[in-house]
Amino acid sequence: MRKSRRVPPAKPDRGERKFSLGRWLYAVVSLALVAPCFWHSRIEAGDLGSHVYNVWLAQLVSRGQAPGLTVRPQATNILFDLLLSGLNTIFGMDAAQRIAVTLVVLVFAWGAFAFASAVAGRAAWTVMPAIAMVAYGFVYHVGFFNFYLSLGLCLWAMALAWHWSLGRGAAAAMLIALAFVAHALPVAWALGLMAYRWAFARIAPERRRWLAAAALGAMLAARGAIALTIQTRGSVQQMMLVTGVDQLIVFDGKYGWMALLFFVLWISWLSGLLRRGEIGKAGVVAHFCLLSAAAVVIFPTWVAIPGYKHALAFIAERMSLPMAVCVCALAAGRQPRAWQLAAMGALALVFFGMLYRDEGVLCDLEDRIEALVARLPPGQRVVCAVNDPGLRAGPVTHMIDRACVGRCYSYANYEPSTAQFRVRVTGPNPIVAATYGDSLGMQDGQYTVKPEDLPLYVVGANAQGMLELRSAAAGMPVGSIPLDLL
Repeated sequence: MRKSRRVPPAKPDRGERKFSLGRWLYAVVSLALVAPCFWHSRIEAGDLGSHVYNVWLAQLVSRGQAPGLTVRPQATNILFDLLLSGLNTIFGMDAAQRIAVTLVVLVFAWGAFAFASAVAGRAAWTVMPAIAMVAYGFVYHVGFFNFYLSLGLCLWAMALAWHWSLGRGAAAAMLIALAFVAHALPVAWALGLMAYRWAFARIAPERRRWLAAAALGAMLAARGAIALTIQTRGSVQQMMLVTGVDQLIVFDGKYGWMALLFFVLWISWLSGLLRRGEIGKAGVVAHFCLLSAAAVVIFPTWVAIPGYKHALAFIAERMSLPMAVCVCALAAGRQPRAWQLAAMGALALVFFGMLYRDEGVLCDLEDRIEALVARLPPGQRVVCAVNDPGLRAGPVTHMIDRACVGRCYSYANYEPSTAQFRVRVTGPNPIVAATYGDSLGMQDGQYTVKPEDLPLYVVGANAQGMLELRSAAAGMPVGSIPLDLL
């Protein structure tokens, strides 16, 4: 009887191996992208502390334990808070923060990658280090997570709609609707650019410059109409934000040098387009860069929206982030030289090294603030009178908010008194300042303690810069003691 021959298993073809490698590459890059969310005992991202604190306040309202506060439904500026609240219910607040921020970073970074890839017509791996850096730039570290999440969803929507089909259009529309629940500004930007691309594709190339001129004229007209109807503020400093590299200026002066080196590298990377006058041949993405840069300069950076008690601020600083993504998309269509890729990787390593060191210092400060308020009896009102005005992203202001969760009340927290968020003040209460003016005064060090504020405790610092906790008295000024942390 003849023995049967053993047939070797079939080898996977090249396409299967490439697909498997691609999946592992996306997984490894994703792990690298979210590493900064886990490298310290807590995430230092400015307004994140206020988001966490107000999720806790919403829980107190639902239990009837927060007199003078209520939770109101609203259509926008809410998605990140809902995500954080849901995760807190399941995992607890410490884990909820990490999971929520991790998800938002992945949505933004891969949304930017998908958009750049769709625009360039190839996978945008060459600009992934740049995307990672702007993902952890100013907007992230100041803690504008509703805006950040909205922009990430909009970038996914734009990537889907780039190669149009009915199904992709429907998915893009759902993402845009979800993005609006997070924040309206990125939605307005994305819809404007998608409408511009639709018109761009339907006119002759020699007439597209007139389309750009018309778009710029419409933006100027809109700026004038806004200024005539509501109070606004602009600044010549907005000119410094048009390239998007300011996103790398997170804390102190050394980040300014990082942004300058990043800008010089971008100029080198795109020099072929500029030197040979081929910027017009770069397609609609070059127009996207022009219009996004113009929006940063033309529109006001501070708008007093009717119905709110606090203006929508830092508009130009926020909108420089989508500008940075547009530049990444433009660069993704260019083949860089080896030294440019190496330089980009080196800049990313230095940038994240600086973040690791500086966030560690901030974590240490928050540990000390938390240790001080832990000595108080439960339910006391506390304000923080220390800050470092030299840090651009303002990382100290909301440390007291997170330190108070479950222990005390951050009396100066601004969210309830602004009417911009779901937790709102209905009148004088023992938990939080009833007016935004009082809240701002406490944060800026321009407040005098009133008898009805007592008992009130102040986290301050002595002459040696050591933190201390003291009891406030009526008539006592709540100053802002400057620290030099970094």
